[in-house]
Amino acid sequence: MASIYALKGRFQALLRPAVRRLHALGATANQVTVTAALLSLVVAGLVWWQAPLRPWVFALLPVWMFARMALNAIDGMLAREFAQQSPLGAFLNELGDVIADAALYLSLLAVAGMAAWPLWLLVWLAALSEYAGVLGLMVGAQRRYDGPMGKSDRAFVIGTLGLLLALGLIDAMAVQWVVLAMAVLCAWTVVRRVRAGLAQARTGNDVTDHRRSGT
Repeated sequence: MASIYALKGRFQALLRPAVRRLHALGATANQVTVTAALLSLVVAGLVWWQAPLRPWVFALLPVWMFARMALNAIDGMLAREFAQQSPLGAFLNELGDVIADAALYLSLLAVAGMAAWPLWLLVWLAALSEYAGVLGLMVGAQRRYDGPMGKSDRAFVIGTLGLLLALGLIDAMAVQWVVLAMAVLCAWTVVRRVRAGLAQARTGNDVTDHRRSGT
């Protein structure tokens, strides 16, 4: 099933010169990972705090979602291409993404009239989908990134919502319906990742574990 994650290779090719420059400057994959997570919390806090009074602040979401995808790709490339893979990096990568995602999604509580439960449902199912992806490694399969609502797909949708909110083109009801649709697709993503992991484990197509995914 189509997912923005399929564009990972092309995106990484565009970023490779910047990755080489960062490595030359002494940057490490773990530093990039932690920076991306901390900045995500800052952006989420700013949106939650300021957007009710200044709707244009919602525009931070699409800008940051794109920047964060770039940073997620950069840390993976630094890890793989410059021998920086580590157990600590794997933990930082997975946990940092889940924490950052939760904060950014919940920043939409700043939308006037927005109910909290659809956002919490999305946070829970998004985290569950990432957990299902990681569990593939426990059964001798790959870390699964199957769609239709993987991390990159969620970032695109949340960024689009932020842009539309900044322009005043949608209201809380529209956001709630989109968030609920995302939650349903996250649930389907969990099912697909479990099925794909089990199928790969049964066929014995084990692959080398990578420290992080990239985008």
